[in-house]
Amino acid sequence: MTTPPEIIPFEAETFLTWRGLTDAFLADHKRPKAQIGDTFLYRGEDTMLTRSAWIDGLGSAVKTANIIPGNPSRNEPMIHGAVNLYDDVTGVLRAIVNFHLVTKWKTAGDSVLGARLLARPDSKVILIVGAGTVGRNLREAYGAMFPAAHFLIWNRSPRGAEEFAAECEKTSVVASLEEGVRQADIVTSATMTTDPLIKGAWLRPGQHIDLIGAYRPDMREADDEVLTRARLFMDSRDTVLDHIGEFKDPLARGVITHGDVLGDLYDAASGVFTRSPDDITLYKNGGGAHLDLMTSQYILAAWQGR
Repeated sequence: MTTPPEIIPFEAETFLTWRGLTDAFLADHKRPKAQIGDTFLYRGEDTMLTRSAWIDGLGSAVKTANIIPGNPSRNEPMIHGAVNLYDDVTGVLRAIVNFHLVTKWKTAGDSVLGARLLARPDSKVILIVGAGTVGRNLREAYGAMFPAAHFLIWNRSPRGAEEFAAECEKTSVVASLEEGVRQADIVTSATMTTDPLIKGAWLRPGQHIDLIGAYRPDMREADDEVLTRARLFMDSRDTVLDHIGEFKDPLARGVITHGDVLGDLYDAASGVFTRSPDDITLYKNGGGAHLDLMTSQYILAAWQGR
């Protein structure tokens, strides 16, 4: 008889650690490369997005997100969903994992892995650009990985930044984005902008830039000079190069070449993720269903071992 699937709630994060998740990411990127696929269905303004991944030896997962813009008027969150996690050998449904749990840990974990590999270990000042939910998750994740760091927060709305800073220790508001970038050892950005906010003229040697927000071809958070001054990395070639404006746009215009993009997480074991003290490094967090699968498997193992 097939065992019923585990139902894993958001509260399972009590058993998770950011170091543990990034260890799992590194191990899982040594497995055969993931097969991934996305599907979009539309009903007026409503969208159902499914992201699927299969990694030989790890299993498969389907993450469904129902995006309903009218929900806030019903006192409901705009996005609902779930992640179905399947056994690699039998295809049996092993777990149904809380959508928001997977999304939080996948997104922030992806970025802090990039920083773990590329940022200076002695980084003391971290700027978070954007005071939304993702920014708060980044504060938690980066705080765990760089416990001695002081955090700066910049937001288009000063009130949002002030509310954010009031919730956290060792966190202060910076009024000017330029001022914040110039002070920071690490800049992590999670905005929905289509016009680059971060300027290469503000950068200094030794910094690490973590870009999260752009996910469409028309979206960018950093200008061309940032890309030409930095050593360029990403989580996945398959989800970034031909899909996200951060690299797609400057590649199309010849600002950078494919040779300038030095590696993704499948190259981590080869040692390509290296830096000299004065290097500026840039990591593009593009996400992807394979990271949802890796995160869900990590969550399931932690939940079962609790």
